[in-house]
Formats: sequence, structure tokens, C-alpha cells
Amino acid sequence: MYHKLAELDARREQAVTGPSQRATKAQRTRGKLTVRERIELLFDEGSFREIEQFRRHRATGFGLEDRRPDTDGVVTGWGTVYGRTVFVYAHDFRIFGGSLGEAHAEKIHKAMDLALAAGAPIVSLNDGAGARIQEGVSALAGYGGIFSRNVKASGVIPQISVVLGPCAGGATYSPALTDFVFMVRGIAQMYITGPDVVHAVTGEAVTHEELGGAQVHGGVSGASAFSYDTEQECLADVRFLLSMLPSNNRELPPVRRGGDPAHRRNDSLIELIPRNPNQAYDIGAVIEEIVDDGELFEVHQQWASNIVCGLARLDGHVVGIVANQPAVLAGVLDIHAAEKAARFVQMCDAFGIPLVTLVDVPGFLPGTAQEHGGIIRHGAKLLYAYCNATVPRVQVILRKAYGGAYIVMDSRSIGADLSFAWPSNEIAVMGAAGAANVVFRKEIAQAADPESARSQRIKEYQQQLMHPYYAAERGLVDDVIDPASTRSVLVDALAMLRAKNTELPARKHGNPPM
Repeated sequence: MYHKLAELDARREQAVTGPSQRATKAQRTRGKLTVRERIELLFDEGSFREIEQFRRHRATGFGLEDRRPDTDGVVTGWGTVYGRTVFVYAHDFRIFGGSLGEAHAEKIHKAMDLALAAGAPIVSLNDGAGARIQEGVSALAGYGGIFSRNVKASGVIPQISVVLGPCAGGATYSPALTDFVFMVRGIAQMYITGPDVVHAVTGEAVTHEELGGAQVHGGVSGASAFSYDTEQECLADVRFLLSMLPSNNRELPPVRRGGDPAHRRNDSLIELIPRNPNQAYDIGAVIEEIVDDGELFEVHQQWASNIVCGLARLDGHVVGIVANQPAVLAGVLDIHAAEKAARFVQMCDAFGIPLVTLVDVPGFLPGTAQEHGGIIRHGAKLLYAYCNATVPRVQVILRKAYGGAYIVMDSRSIGADLSFAWPSNEIAVMGAAGAANVVFRKEIAQAADPESARSQRIKEYQQQLMHPYYAAERGLVDDVIDPASTRSVLVDALAMLRAKNTELPARKHGNPPM
């Protein structure tokens, strides 16, 4: 038995060490950590349990029969993050460039199946060269198995993709199907076709980073929710995100109460919002004042920044924040903002995270680019997401709330449980100036002094239809509140709604706008 144990130890050491020092050195030369170092950063110390460590491929041809390393280029298993079980599969670029073959894929399938069965999140650490060409269609079928499992697990367990190297071709669709994508600048790229193919087909010369780097997907395409300068920062935030998510859709997110008083007053909010409705301000300052310890974990911070989406805590309970950002494009809704918020609302609803919507929106962005780009169907995605959400939903109207954008931002009319408004709120079909120009167009044009007539009509419209209590008088706002009491009001409202139970009509699934 001692001889057998010595053999086991030697085999295990070889599997953990990897193929060669040369391969490890090459990985470091690329500025990347090894697969084992990444796993150590992800999990609580000493908690990782590897499965199928000695798995090897069975392929032959093209010299594969002479190269059969342990793990087959992917490390799979589970561990704990802040004491809760999390599964992982992580490509080892040192072995076959992290490419996916039949055995490699089966290991991933096993980890995904176990995660779903155990009701635990799964994290993928992507650093692979795509399908293993030498294995042909078997490799492609392996990707199909991953994609189908991504969809099966969607909304059941959290799925997080971390891109730490190349992720090309069909491999990109797995991250696209998961809940969150993390990328590290300088080492991570995602694209369907690489620079060589792009140049051959279109004549366009582009680098890997320009085509699909973290900056591109974080700020242009929106494919990545988070971008970082180092792997250490990235994996630390993966851990933090996991601490705010439930293990599965049957559990609530972990409650972590700190020292921030639940009913702390927000006196600074009284001065924070400018009286001039056209003057910009940073909604981030409002959010920081309201949530626990001023901490917001913002999603897609660099993309569609005219709307802010993120996770925070109120009295220790996780909430999803959706807020217009007046500092960017005056806080209007456009195609990308609607897509970003809709996706976030769906994620929160899937995992039982209550929604707090902070409204200061002048409308949808006008113009042919938006109309031709499909603002109608894209805006409808956000409307659909809110209407379909059964989690507690609380709306707070800070200032402007005009037209269809007001309705879409979780108004009472589409199912918000509670709606509160600050005394500075203006809920209307449109701004007073625009409304006066439409309603009193002929009268203004025929007046002896058109400007004076316009000013008078604008004032009348504001007094009659845009005062803070107009919506409250009609039951569309539950209360007009002191801004300094916003945190306290939200804490009490969400505590009351915590046991909310809403059932949707029986159906296979809805047909959301595309």
C-alpha cells in the first residue's frame, strides 16, 4: 500500500505541477497566472476539491496518442467562497493551449451537472484556444453540451464567466449565456473571428486587443460587465459578487448587517439635487448616501453609463439598484441603456433580489439613429423585464419623470409595489416648455407678444399638472417623502415586502421582444 500511495503522490504532483517548467514560464511571459494560482485566489484557503484530475483524452491521430497529459487541459472541482460551495472549471493554457476536446468537455459537463444538482454557483476561468482541431467534430459537440447546460442552469444557479486569455469562435457563446462576464485588460480577448480572418475577408487590419479586448467589450459592445487591470483584482471582485448572490433561485441572498444604522437620515440629499431641472448631477452620490456604507457594486459601469445598475445592501439585505444618470446624456433612455437595465432586472428577478428604481428621466433619446436602430423593441425589453418581475419593487422619483420613459422605469402602472416621490418631482407627459408649445401652439403664434404668452402658458402648465402632489392625488405615488428619510423609507418598505409572493399566469415561457 505504501508503494501505491507513493505512486499516487507522484502522479498527483505531476498533474498539479503541469506539463513542464517551459510551459509555465511561457504562461508567465504572457503576463498570466497559472490555473492553480487562479483557483487559489478564487476559493477560501485549502477548500478546493478537484475532480477527474487524472482524466486523459482517448483521441488518436496527428500525434495526439503520444501526448496524453493528466487533466486534459482543464481543472474542475468545487470549493468554498466565504464558506459557501462554488464550482469551477478552469482552462490550463499550458496543455494544448487550453483547447477543448472530448474528454476536456466531458469534465466541464460533469462540473456543470454537479453544480446544478447541488444548487451552487459555477465559475468558469476561460483561457483557451477554442476547439481542439485534431479532434474534429467531437470538440464541437463538446461545446454544444456546455451551451445547453448554460441555458438549463440559467436563472437557477448563478453562472459567472471570467475571461483571462483568448476566448474565440464558438467558445465565446458560453460567456454570453452566463449571468456575468469579467475580463482583464491586456490578456483577455473575446471574438467570433480573429484578426487574421477579419483581415482576409474585409481587408481591415486590427489587433487582438482592438478587436475583442476588455476595453472593447466593457465599453463598446457591452459583452463584459466588469474590466480589471490585474487578475488579482478581478478574482477578488468575483468573490465579492458571489457574496451578494444566493446559491440558487430557491434561496435568498446572504444577509450581512454592518454598523450602518437602518434609519440613518440622508440630510445631504436635500441639497444634492439641483433645483433647475436641466442641471446635471451625479446619481452615484445619491445612491452612496442611501445604501449601506455607501457601497454599490456597479455592473457595466463603462457601458451605457446614462443608466446605473448595481448591487448594494439596505440594512444588510441585498437589493438591485436601477437609476437614471443625469450626468450622462441627461439621463435619457436609449437602446443600450434599455438593454443594460432589462438584463439586470431579469437577473435580479431570477435570484430573488428586490429592485429599487431611482427615477430622473427626461424621456427616450430622439433621432433617426435610435429609431432605425430599434429603440421601440429595445425599450420594450426593459418594459417586459419589469412587468415580468415578481420580486419586491420600489420606485423613487427624484426629479423629472416624463412620458413613456417614466412608465418604463417601474411605475405603479406596470406593477411597482410602492412608489415614492421627492417634493422636487415632476411627473408629466413631457416638459412644461414642450407641452406648452404643443397645447397652445396657435394661441402663442397669434399673440401680440409670443414669448410672454409662452412663458405664461408654461407657468400655468407647471402649476396645474406638474406640481409634486398631482400624481399622489391620483394614487400613482404612494407618498411624497422628505429626501432625508429616503433610506429609512426604503428599509421599511422592503422589510414589509420581504415575504411577497406573486405568481405569473401558467405558461411555458413568455415571448420577450428581441
